[in-house]
Order: sequence, then structure tokens, then C-alpha cells
Amino acid sequence: MTADMLLAGIVLLGSSVQWLTGMGFALVAVPALILLLGPAQGVALANCAAGAICLVGLAGGRQRVRPGAMVPLCAAAACTVPAGAWMTRRLPGPVLLLVMGGLVTGAVLLVMRGARVPALRGTKGAVVAGATGGFMNAAAGVGGPPVSLYALNAGWTVREFVPNAMFYGVLVNAFSVAANGVPELSGARWGWVVAAMLLGGLAGRALAARIPERRARLLVLLLALTGGITTVAKGLWGLKGL
Repeated sequence: MTADMLLAGIVLLGSSVQWLTGMGFALVAVPALILLLGPAQGVALANCAAGAICLVGLAGGRQRVRPGAMVPLCAAAACTVPAGAWMTRRLPGPVLLLVMGGLVTGAVLLVMRGARVPALRGTKGAVVAGATGGFMNAAAGVGGPPVSLYALNAGWTVREFVPNAMFYGVLVNAFSVAANGVPELSGARWGWVVAAMLLGGLAGRALAARIPERRARLLVLLLALTGGITTVAKGLWGLKGL
């Protein structure tokens, strides 16, 4: 019961920040999920939950999706998802924790810095961002940061970014679930997860009207950074036993 409640709390927090800021479920939830469920199951659950949240969130903004950017982004992601899934199955647990924690930490630092990268502009930039995001999503459950950096370098507003990020999230998570499979959870645990996602959505929408967007995003990134560093530390500790 304690583990189930902890799982629900992680999903609740991730869902809340996703609805609050338009990003962040995977960044916040993945480090805790892989520590609780293990790397493979944690990533698989993150893929399922993030994909479902993006699908619901896309319903109100699909008219603002940019096909010209989404086609190369999603096509490139589809090509690299299998490589990320292969890595997840092959690496030893501690090494995988180290890699996942490093990817989360590095991605957060890049987003916080607001890196301007000439290679992330135009169609070429969409391909680079999509390929990187697809690999990271299947390997570590965090495919959003490369798309965030692409949007930043393309000069998108938040209003433009959110529906396109949701569209990308639906497809890249569907690709990742196809490659990684569905997490092996009991019926009761799935019930906790679904309930937490619903409550998180309600909480996030309620908080969105009260917390400034800039402050909310900073909180998300700080939580994700803490989780990434913790995962790296656990991976380093586990390497001692190899």
C-alpha cells in the first residue's frame, strides 16, 4: 500500500506540473519512477502516462499544430526510438540509472540556460531535435527538452509551443510504448495511476490561475534537476557493486 501511494504521489505531482506549465511530467516523474519501479518499468509507465496526458491536452489546441515542423520532428523520432529502447534493455541497471540521470540533468540545464543553437533551426533543426528527443524518450522517458530548445530557437511563443509539444508527445510516446511495451502493473496499481492523473489534472488547472507561469516553470525545472542528480548518485553508488 505504501508503494502504491508513493507511485500515485509521483504521478499526481507529474500530472499537476504538466497541466500547470504545459511541460514537465517526464522531467519531474521519471527520476522517481525509475527509482521506485526500476529503469525499464519506470520509463514504460512514463511513456504511457505522458502520452495519455498529451492526448487529452491536445484536444483543445489541435488547430494550432504546425504540420511543417511536426512532420520532420516526428519522423526523425520514429527512426531513433528503437535505438533508445535497445539501450534500455541492454545496459546494466546502475549504468542505466547513471545514463538516465545524466540525460535528465543535462536536458534541464540546457533548458534553464535557454541555449541558442543554430543547428536547431529550420527543417534541419526539426530533424535533429526530433531524432534526439525520440532516442531520449525511449531510453529515459524524457523526450521533451530537445523540442523545447527547437521551439526556443524557432522563436515560438508559449501559446504556439504547447499544442505542438502535445502533438509531438502523443506520437513519440506511442512510438516508445510500441518499442518498450506496457508496464507490468497490477490492476490496483493502474487504478492508483489513473486516479492520480485525473486529480493531478484538476490540481494543475486550479493552480495555473494562481501561480505565474515563469515561477511555475522554474519550480518544475528545479524538481527535475534534483531528481536527475539523485538518479545519477544512485547509479554511481550501484556501480560499486558491479
